[in-house]
Amino acid sequence: MISKDHKLPLTRQANLLELSRSSLYYEPVPVSEHDLMLMRLIDEIHLKLPDFGSRRIQDELEDLGHRIGRDHIRTLMRKMGIEAVYQKPRTSKPHPGHKIYPYLLRNKEVTHANHVWAADITYLPMARGFCYLVAIMAWHSRRVLAWRLSNTLDVSFCIEALEEALEKFGPPEIFNSDQGSQFTSEAFTKVLISNNVKISMDGKGRWIDNVFIERLWRSVKYEEVYLKAYGGVAEARRELTAYFERYNMRRRHQGIGRRTPDSVYWATLPGQRIAV
Repeated sequence: MISKDHKLPLTRQANLLELSRSSLYYEPVPVSEHDLMLMRLIDEIHLKLPDFGSRRIQDELEDLGHRIGRDHIRTLMRKMGIEAVYQKPRTSKPHPGHKIYPYLLRNKEVTHANHVWAADITYLPMARGFCYLVAIMAWHSRRVLAWRLSNTLDVSFCIEALEEALEKFGPPEIFNSDQGSQFTSEAFTKVLISNNVKISMDGKGRWIDNVFIERLWRSVKYEEVYLKAYGGVAEARRELTAYFERYNMRRRHQGIGRRTPDSVYWATLPGQRIAV
């Protein structure tokens, strides 16, 4: 979303998006082939065993024949944007100064399309690098409404996905996410507030509150990403476009009566608003 041709100075654009000014000029250092291999293994371990922290992931890697220091594992996990998920006695703020909204879905029955949307970010390995994927999902139908890829974890690609979903499908009643800094940022939440959407946030580490989108990541990776070695972001975008089309239109889910996300979404959408 940052544009050098925009009438606003780059510094002002960065401030509005809550990005570091230095990040506009940062040249990323290539990740070594060895670290990319380790990150792929860590991603697979985390997907299967999301409650494992760096110590237990270290044990798993050692069982696979890789003796890696725990500090290095922590560094790679931070780069990937993942951490162990478990119920913690106290919720900590993900970013100083960001407002944390209460969780609104406890004991709530989600009954129709656009009742609740959920969002999350995941790490995607590629043949010679990695990127991040954000998806906006309609909770009741499991339909993926919009998604974006990025090679950084700044908020702009999350906002682009959200704005596309709002433009195509109208606003939901409730938007639920974790407390990641992208979703708690003012730049992101003001888009929801301006559309009169109630904001709900999980407790830190409570993956069960966003379980449907966590299952989406498992499907995306085992049915698509791990079977291919994307040569770059352009290829990943092309292949994921085809995958999400199949996912929405053809993939049947046991949790919604063996129906497809598309069929459930449009059947339960008040007013039958048509996407463009």
